[in-house]
Amino acid sequence: MNNQIQQNRPEGTTSPRVQQHEIDEERAGQRLDNYLLTQLKGVPKTLVYRIIRKGEVRVNKGRVKADYRLKGGDVVRIPPVRISEKSTPKAGQRLIDSVESSIIYEDERILVVNKPSGLAVHGGSGISLGLIETLREARPQQKFLELVHRLDRDTSGCLMVAKKRSALRDLHEQIRTDRVNKTYWALVEGRWASRTSQVNAPLRKNTLQSGERVVRVDPEGKPSLTRFRVLERLRDCTLIEATPVTGRTHQIRVHTLHAGHPIIGDDKYTAKEVNQHFREQGVRRLFLHAAALEFDLPGSGKRQRFTAPLPDELEQSLVTLRHE
Repeated sequence: MNNQIQQNRPEGTTSPRVQQHEIDEERAGQRLDNYLLTQLKGVPKTLVYRIIRKGEVRVNKGRVKADYRLKGGDVVRIPPVRISEKSTPKAGQRLIDSVESSIIYEDERILVVNKPSGLAVHGGSGISLGLIETLREARPQQKFLELVHRLDRDTSGCLMVAKKRSALRDLHEQIRTDRVNKTYWALVEGRWASRTSQVNAPLRKNTLQSGERVVRVDPEGKPSLTRFRVLERLRDCTLIEATPVTGRTHQIRVHTLHAGHPIIGDDKYTAKEVNQHFREQGVRRLFLHAAALEFDLPGSGKRQRFTAPLPDELEQSLVTLRHE
């Protein structure tokens, strides 16, 4: 059994009774808190952690912590909880159609999506819903849909989604052992020197007084390496290919900045006057695109490379800059 909490109740109602979920092999290995967040859609995270902490959630009749890794055959007790309808925004049909039409590849184990710029990969931090919530709404019959990795909200391009827990484990292991190759295209300010073939600079997350999170090069940060190649030189800017060897937050954006060539259209790391200059020439968004992914297909082990063409608005901005 794997009973699901019913959704779409009027605001202020609760689940009708205690739920008992038996964990199957597809869910084995998932953290308890992450499992509950997928089962209790519409319930605030703070409440989910509170019912775990108070012992209202039990695994095999015992108290466990939020980071407990579920095992096949575990029985999870979920208490009645308040579900707020306002907390469960619905994706419009236009958004669902946009995401479905962006799928590059699909089999019974995975999806590869050409994520549009401006769409977060998941909801949270003031964002009501993202790509993964949209996919789950579009495919209510799909028992399992999880992000394999992430892209920044304004970055477009190739993104992997697992349809089975076994595929998620496989792809995470490939990422951990450097068998997933990611290729990005970026337009940076100035003339990128061909001799700058890589940036090896440790990165550290920081929180500003305003609460904004930024990443900085810091000797005490985590080791970070990105390889670069010049694709095309344009007036006052360069189109480059970036291949991250490590996978730190904002790695490409901060490494290009560290090299003296910030990415055009980056509101967080690029000077406003630079962005304004290129906005007038047609670059109106972050020019960073996940152009390709290469990995072994879960199940078959076949090596496969998937590509996503530049979005029309980025391609058109290049045409304008070439004309200039």
